[in-house]
Parts: sequence; C-alpha cells; structure tokens
Amino acid sequence: MTTAATDPAARPHPTRFRMSAREMAATGINAAMKRAYGDDGYLLIEDFADAADCDALMARAGELVGDFTPAEVASIFSTTSRAHVRDDYFAGSGDRIRFFFEEDAFDADGSLKQAKALSINKIGHALHDLDPVFDGFSRAPALARLAGDIGLADPLLLQSMYIFKQPKIGGEVVCHQDSTFLTTDPLSVVGFWFALEDATLDNGCLWALPGRHRDPIRQRFHRQDGAMVTDTLDPAPWPAEDAVPLEANKGTLILLHGQLPHLSGPNTSPVSRQAYTLHVIDGACRYLDDNWLRRGPGMPLRGF
Repeated sequence: MTTAATDPAARPHPTRFRMSAREMAATGINAAMKRAYGDDGYLLIEDFADAADCDALMARAGELVGDFTPAEVASIFSTTSRAHVRDDYFAGSGDRIRFFFEEDAFDADGSLKQAKALSINKIGHALHDLDPVFDGFSRAPALARLAGDIGLADPLLLQSMYIFKQPKIGGEVVCHQDSTFLTTDPLSVVGFWFALEDATLDNGCLWALPGRHRDPIRQRFHRQDGAMVTDTLDPAPWPAEDAVPLEANKGTLILLHGQLPHLSGPNTSPVSRQAYTLHVIDGACRYLDDNWLRRGPGMPLRGF
C-alpha cells in the first residue's frame, strides 16, 4: 500500500492538538487527548518542540554525517527490498550510531550519485544513549510525563532513528506496525515521531489507519538460527482506503501506538522531510529474546 493508492481529498482530517513541551511537562495530556489516542491509535500534537530544538537536532545530524566515512560501509536501508536484513552492520546497530544509505543513492558501479549528505536514509539506533544532543532531547521531562500519561509503568528508551527522507530519492516506508519489529510480552512499544521539518503530501508525510491499533500484529520480524526472518501471522493486506495523511508542521510530535498500521510514501519533491523517532517500551513487560534489536551487557536500557 502506498500513498498513490489513496485520495487525501476523500479522507477525514486527523484530530489535531496544540501543546508545547513546557505545557506537557507541567500538566500532561488532557481527557480529549487521551480519548483521541485511545480511539485513533495516534496523537498529533502541534508546536510541541521548539524550532530551535529541531534546528539543533538537524545540525547535529549533519555533523555526524560529516564525520562519517562512507567507504567504511555501504549499507542500504530499505523496507521494500529488505536487503538490510542480511547485513551485519544493520544487525549490530542496536547499541551503536550507524549510517544507512538510500536505496537509490548508488549508481550501477556502486558510486554515490550525489553528495554524501544527500544520500543517507537514516542514522540509528542508539543516538539517544550515545550522543549528548539527542540524549538531552530524548529525555526531556515532557516526554517522561507523556509516557506515564499513556500508561507506560516503567518506560525504557529502546531505539532511536534520525530519518532524512532525502529530496527526490527519499524511500517509501511500507505499511507496518512497530510491534512487528520491537516485540514485548505483552505488547507495549510506542513511537514518538518528531517532525523536524514540515512533513507534507509532496515530501512523504506519515499516513495511518485510525483505529486499527486494536488489530493483532500481522507480522513478526525477528532472529532465528542466525538469520533475520519475517513470520506472516495474517496475510490480509491493510485497506488502503482507510489511510489518513498525517501532515505535520515543523515541531509537531506524533505519538504512534505500537500496533497502529502506518506508512510513508517516497519523497519525489525537491525538499527533505527530516524527522526523529524514538521507540519506548514498558520495562514491566518482557522484551523477547529473539528480537532483532539487541544490546551488549555494557549498555542496558534506561528510562527518561
């Protein structure tokens, strides 16, 4: 399912709220916000992050890319080809800061088609623990308050990703549920998705299927016998006609229930759509031993 299969004019507009991080830390979410999250499986909060904080994350991501030497690895991240699942660089990134290229970044002979800074798909997956700028942003009091308000008894910061969604070549992310990839018993993962730039229909904003977070997970991506495998639990396709675009201005936070089906289309526009995503689990739940994302004993999960 892609955004090409949907008609935004025929879709209901998503419910939107406006609350700054400062207000969130002081008061938490209100009854209407709790109700919307329970009904829809997402919560869209505009003006949450200051523009200066967004700019600081973008600047830091640029510095990290600048210091990265592409010759060290040419790992390509794709949710369509799944080429990354055979890549040790990807599999060992749970407690590292690593860089993954766009699928269309290379020409036939393996050379970058354009500048390095315009070729990276994402940085992952432990920015929140290994970089002081991302650590400070990720452990803000407002996020701790929000995690508690939605029912996480012992929130633990599991995974972080910086997504560039590069101009012209920013790749599609197919419809998926985050609990497919980060599974606890019972299921508990929640995504905190921050728009660091405006996310529009043209540059690949998020889309979601409201209310479908009540569905069981349909796939399970995990380790098995030294390989990464995907178990299909329910082969039924997600209904494209139910998808709603979540366009988001810079500074917007979108909270995503771990069972909510969501996706984003390719970026064919001339502007990027940079975003930062933090995945949080409940430490009161058991993190399954066969999850793909692993950490060494020297970096245990921490909370806010």
